[in-house]
Amino acid sequence: MTIRPGPRNAITDVAGLRVGQAQDDRIKTGVSVLLGDRPFTAGVHVMGGAPGTRETDLLAPDKLVEEVDALVLSGGSAFGLDAASGVADGLRAMGRGFAVGDQRVPIVPGAILFDLLNGGDKNWTDNPYKALGQAALAAASPDVALGSHGAGTGATTANLKGGLGTASLVLPSGHTVGALVAVNALGSVVMGEGPEFWAAPWELGAEFGGCGAGTPDLWPATKLGQHESTTIAIVATDAALTQAQATRMAIAAHDGFARAIVPAHTPMDGDLVFAAATGARPVAGAADLLALGHAGAITMARAIARAIHAARPAPGDTLPTWQERFGK
Repeated sequence: MTIRPGPRNAITDVAGLRVGQAQDDRIKTGVSVLLGDRPFTAGVHVMGGAPGTRETDLLAPDKLVEEVDALVLSGGSAFGLDAASGVADGLRAMGRGFAVGDQRVPIVPGAILFDLLNGGDKNWTDNPYKALGQAALAAASPDVALGSHGAGTGATTANLKGGLGTASLVLPSGHTVGALVAVNALGSVVMGEGPEFWAAPWELGAEFGGCGAGTPDLWPATKLGQHESTTIAIVATDAALTQAQATRMAIAAHDGFARAIVPAHTPMDGDLVFAAATGARPVAGAADLLALGHAGAITMARAIARAIHAARPAPGDTLPTWQERFGK
């Protein structure tokens, strides 16, 4: 099956979706928001042992609300959950949200990663994440900055600086699949000491260095003693999916974590994937659903590697970037 990236190689290749990002380089943290031109169907699946979430229960297929206005990925551990409040305030001001009488209630699920021990100044008086959420929403656009931006600003992995990644695929059916991911994993994204990425078999062109595959170590590097982990992500498509089908797509996209991060889904990670479906293209049947799930996994693996490949150094960093180490 022939597949190719979309024109931006970003989640915003799914028509009707935009990404907004904001960060504070002094704190070394940030927020990324996925916004739809209109509400979209969403699902979620958690495979990590230490998640931090907001409004994910309502994404279950048996719940009343089937569409959301935005999805939020944030740094800050539990403090970062407040980013979704800033996004909700901004959406309410736009007149968006679930209609309840004469009120509008924006539906904004979110997930957080732990970046509190990354060398940034965390001595704030007021929680900064609500303002960061508002700023990220205001910055929403089709362009997605990779690496040390948004929720990936202060992210780390076992042996390299983490980051924010995105990628896309256009399938022969005409469907587009995109991924957005903040990589702050307990494990490693490169084989041994690198530079080869675990996701190398899925690379298209030279989107994360084009350096091929190496020989993996039997036991990978981790940052186990630091307890500052979690990879959080969104997989999106223009397919018309039910909430149950979106949930299955989120489950399939977790395969991308396992292909690109070793180890993944650990007890110390809060690994989570949201799924977003805009409904613009019909789904013909089981074959389309299978292809969408497989494409979600491939796209996620590529987005993870691109996040680390694009990370850039900043004062006070506790780990080197891939570019500093290998410079390709």
